[in-house]
Formats: sequence, C-alpha cells, structure tokens
Amino acid sequence: MSLSFLPDEVGVAVSHLNYNRLSEIRLRRGQPVIVEYDGEYAFLGRMGIVSNANESIRLAEITPVLNAATGGCVYSFTEQMKNGFITVEHGVRIGIAGEYVTEKGAVNTIKNVTSLNIRIPHDIKDCANYLFKTVFLKELKSTLIFSKPGLGKTTMLRDIARKLSQAKNVLVFDERGEIAALDNYGEGFDLGTVDVVRCYSKLGAIASAIRAMKPDVIITDELYGDEDIKAVQYAADCSITVIASSHIADREKLKKMPFEYFVELKSLGARPKIYDKNFNSYCDSCADDDAGRVSFGE
Repeated sequence: MSLSFLPDEVGVAVSHLNYNRLSEIRLRRGQPVIVEYDGEYAFLGRMGIVSNANESIRLAEITPVLNAATGGCVYSFTEQMKNGFITVEHGVRIGIAGEYVTEKGAVNTIKNVTSLNIRIPHDIKDCANYLFKTVFLKELKSTLIFSKPGLGKTTMLRDIARKLSQAKNVLVFDERGEIAALDNYGEGFDLGTVDVVRCYSKLGAIASAIRAMKPDVIITDELYGDEDIKAVQYAADCSITVIASSHIADREKLKKMPFEYFVELKSLGARPKIYDKNFNSYCDSCADDDAGRVSFGE
C-alpha cells in the first residue's frame, strides 16, 4: 500500500501506527490531523497517536496533498470529483470537501479544497467465512451487504470474490476502482481468478459484459439510484447471481431490490446480521460460533 502522496510529517507519523488498524486519515486546512484507529478517532502527532489536539500535526494547505495524490493531474480526475471523491492507486479513496461548483443542479467540479478524508482499504482473508457457512452453505443466492460507510463492505466483497473464484466464473464490476483496485499494469488486490470491469456506469457495462464474459456471479459495490437497480435487475433476469453492497438502510427500499438475502454490518469485526428477502432474521444451525469472529488487524 502506497501513501507516498502524504506530506512528509504525516507519512512519518503514520509509519508509527499499525496499518491494519488504520481506517481513515482526515486532513483539514489549519486543523489537527485526525485518524480513525481501532474504530476510534484520535489526534495524530509526529510520532503517532496523541491525546491532546495541541500536540497534533496541522497542515496549512490541503491542495498540495491532492495534487500529489493525482500525480499532478487533478483534471484527469474531474469525472470522479463530481461525486465528491477520487480513487487513487491501491484503492485509496479520498473524499473532498471545499467549494462545490454546480451546473444545472449537478456538481461540475470542486475548488478551494479545505478537507480531505483519506480512506484506507484492507484485504482480510476469511472475513466472509460466516456468510459461506450460512447464506452460501447449500446454494449461492443473490445477496446485498449493507451498512453505513467504513464497516467493511468492500473488504467482505473482496473475500467473497476470492472464495467464489475457485469454482465459479466471477465478474467484478469495479466502478470506483476500489474492489480490485487495479493499476495500469493490472496489479491490485488478490481476488483469485476473476474478470474485472472498470466503468463509470453499471447499467450499460453490465449488459455488455454479460454477453462478452458469460459470468456465473457478478460482484459490485455501492448500489444506489434507479440506474444501479436496473443493472442488478438485468443481471437477475439473465439468471446471474449478484452479490453487492450499498449504504441504503431503508428496509422498504431494500425489499424492492432483486436480492434473496440481506447482510447488515453493524460494527467492525462483529458477526453480520442476516435477513431473507422479506427481512425475517435468518440463521443456520450449521454455522459454528467461531465462524462469526472476524479478526480485523489482530
């Protein structure tokens, strides 16, 4: 994992932390640098975590960090920035706050950047074991993993892809470059033997890729909006199993999606809550107690 775009003092401070326990680095112009570490927010000092904001690193300017992260080519990320974030190498997502310039009701660009939220991706093998011993034990079913941001949805999708690739043709739609996080040389997270499509729109890409790649399973992240739902429905109509993630928490909206099971992540490392398509609690006696204990960075 490369965080070489960080300012030197922040990079040195982060080097004193256990990377596996680090989830976010929040940079705000003129304010203390804050990290999410072990699921808690804390101030970052020059040698690691500090208890006092006065001891924290502060950055006078944020824009140079964004320039470094994009290799000096911020304009090549214009389309991504319209969504309020960019994804750089190794699947690192950088949320951007500043002056949102809109045109016809849509964000056109972001200028005068004041804050960055750098989210650190992780690859945790076997974190999806509980799902495989419950939901996927007898038969693979279309499943949606949902939670608020930062609770490991994408991490779980990586492990699911890796496990399923041993027996299925798996097609990963990496719309935001986070699941596989492939670079221009095809290097990224180890997802096993899978096909990866990088795109900006699921609907058109899924229809084309189904014809071209003949997948058994499609894995994709962050479903939201009518176009994404239509894309999933198209795959379901083609008898292809879809495993996806979403931030949507409204159960009435979730029920309208073409999934057989829903998996809710409540906190890092905790056993997921599983529901059937009508949101009745689902459990299986074949799942042992140890399967639900997921280790994050231990």
